[in-house]
Amino acid sequence: MAISFDQAFGVHQYTMGVRNTRSEVLASNIANSDTPGYKAKDIDFSSALQQALGKTSERVIRLARTDDMHMKGSASIGGGDILYRVPEQPDTGDGNTVDVQTERMEFLDNAMRYQASLEFLNQRIQLLNRAIRGEQG
Repeated sequence: MAISFDQAFGVHQYTMGVRNTRSEVLASNIANSDTPGYKAKDIDFSSALQQALGKTSERVIRLARTDDMHMKGSASIGGGDILYRVPEQPDTGDGNTVDVQTERMEFLDNAMRYQASLEFLNQRIQLLNRAIRGEQG
């Protein structure tokens, strides 16, 4: 009997990838909190997860060729759209919209959810290992 990873691991195998992408975006916001003109970004987790699950079509970018010697290429965009966060604080004059406290809170929340998915996957893998070895428990 074949093992279906989608049935064995559920949505958690996809959420980890989306959460990883989101943590990179949030970390970038924190790193640029003092950069004049930097706009805080985030991803729409729901749409990114739908893309990862294959329930929506990914957008494809075709690369322009200005010479016949250029390679043909295209790239699909996954991981959700990167959106700008609506600022909750007034502009301080430098155009930066990063609220460090908000970004830290979102980063920690995302990290905890990532860890929860990781724990779930670890438990499922241990269960599958026991089943493969024929152990009961």
